[in-house]
Amino acid sequence: MSAAASSGATRRSLPASASEDSDRLEAAADQAIAACNGDMRSAIRALILANEYLEYELCEMFTAVSRGYARGRV
Repeated sequence: MSAAASSGATRRSLPASASEDSDRLEAAADQAIAACNGDMRSAIRALILANEYLEYELCEMFTAVSRGYARGRV
């Protein structure tokens, strides 16, 4: 699993500047690579897997919400 997923990443507010955004992304990239013992290919693979998992969860959420609306429960 990715470094972000295993560290319990939380929702963040937008950065105040492009520089802060760049710094945040650099730190996240460094964390992902470090979590994979410096192996960049493994870090990329872990991030792709984490992204696929999040896409799956989002799809499941949309399906659940749609069923709730269809039944008139929401």
